[in-house]
Amino acid sequence: MRLTRREALAGAGAALLGGGIYELVDRLAATPPARALTEKLPPEQHVRDGVRAVRDNGVEVLVPPLHHEVVTARIRARDLKSAQHELEEVLAGLDRAYQSTPAGLGVTVAWGLPYFRRYVPKPAKHFLPRDLRAKKRALLDARRFPSDPAETVLEQNDVAFLLRSDRIDHIKDAHGKLFSDLDAFSVTSIRRGFAGGGFDGKRSLPKQMALAAGVPGADLIPETAELFLGFTSTQRANLGPPRIANFETLGFVVTPDGYFRGGTHMHLSHIEEDLEAWYLNFSFREQVDTVFRPGLSVKRGTQTVRQGAQDVASERQIVRDYHARGRIGHSQATQPASRLQADHLGEDGTLYKKGTAIPQRADFNTLDNPFAFPVEPGAGPTAGVHFVVFNPTSDDFERGRLAMDGQLPSGTKLRFRPRSRGQGINSVLRTTHRQNFLVPPRAHRSFPLAELL
Repeated sequence: MRLTRREALAGAGAALLGGGIYELVDRLAATPPARALTEKLPPEQHVRDGVRAVRDNGVEVLVPPLHHEVVTARIRARDLKSAQHELEEVLAGLDRAYQSTPAGLGVTVAWGLPYFRRYVPKPAKHFLPRDLRAKKRALLDARRFPSDPAETVLEQNDVAFLLRSDRIDHIKDAHGKLFSDLDAFSVTSIRRGFAGGGFDGKRSLPKQMALAAGVPGADLIPETAELFLGFTSTQRANLGPPRIANFETLGFVVTPDGYFRGGTHMHLSHIEEDLEAWYLNFSFREQVDTVFRPGLSVKRGTQTVRQGAQDVASERQIVRDYHARGRIGHSQATQPASRLQADHLGEDGTLYKKGTAIPQRADFNTLDNPFAFPVEPGAGPTAGVHFVVFNPTSDDFERGRLAMDGQLPSGTKLRFRPRSRGQGINSVLRTTHRQNFLVPPRAHRSFPLAELL
């Protein structure tokens, strides 16, 4: 669907008024993708059923929900036990009203360290999971990384709600019930966005939305790109299988008395993307080198690149490419930290093969600058991504993020100037905000530990 100039300008103006441009997603997407139904809610909040798979360029790709919204908040409820009961009633009502699939509604509630420190410090001291590998808590304060600007904000929210659906009205309904009907939260930010590749051969949502908002460089995005930067990122092999990010699965974490068993860790950040720098300064050959690995043979114009276990790079290969070419690729650099280095038998009997991805990403493109709410005066739409990822621990996330900066899990440090071209994709990214959260299992998603006060 093409927009007239008037519609495009109106859409850009709507973005300035708090995210109204995202109403265009339903018009541009035409018909939501077909989805499978699910019979039973999983014990984990972060696990999604009914996700559709397609094949693109011979690679199996998962189709994410069209609409995404993250709401962060601080607690203003004074009676935590009453608030716990009231929030659970609302969440249970949403569970009854909608399938836990992209066609229905996915709700994930994640809690920050400020909540545990201020409101439930005594039970938290005993029950918060411990990272056995790192010998630290599984949930740590967010930190700045070498390529982060000095002004990157390390947030201190009490809670974050991740809402995902193919239908924006489902998200609006949930938002109203959680933040208008309830009086438990003071909203600090609303972060909206979308996902949707052109796997049917039609112009993709990122391309259409960027054009509608008048984002610089929008015309350079490939017609069917799943994301602003052109390449597909939801290859099945590139995303961790359903329960691999659970605290208990890989044996990294101990959950005292099993309270947080079935839970996980969530990292949330907002990242600005410089589309003009990416498409005008990097040839397709350099884009492949930067996103995947230097020298990878990829036909010009390819968007979906195989990322299976057979494609996982070793630290030796990364160091070799660094010395030979003076650069590293994004996927290549993170794989020693983000992929299993040996077969692992999970405690439930599931065999996870060497090369299996660990992180479960739920990131999505956005036009927020940096958020849909609050809106900075005079701020226009900006291409970016709200990066949401589930890892077993904060330390596990940090290992992968440090590898993007050339600091590999073995301790090897590849020397780069922060955000230099050789450092890969960091040269066109700028992180504005970061925070880590703990995602409890479904049974303890509402004000965890409050019942123990």
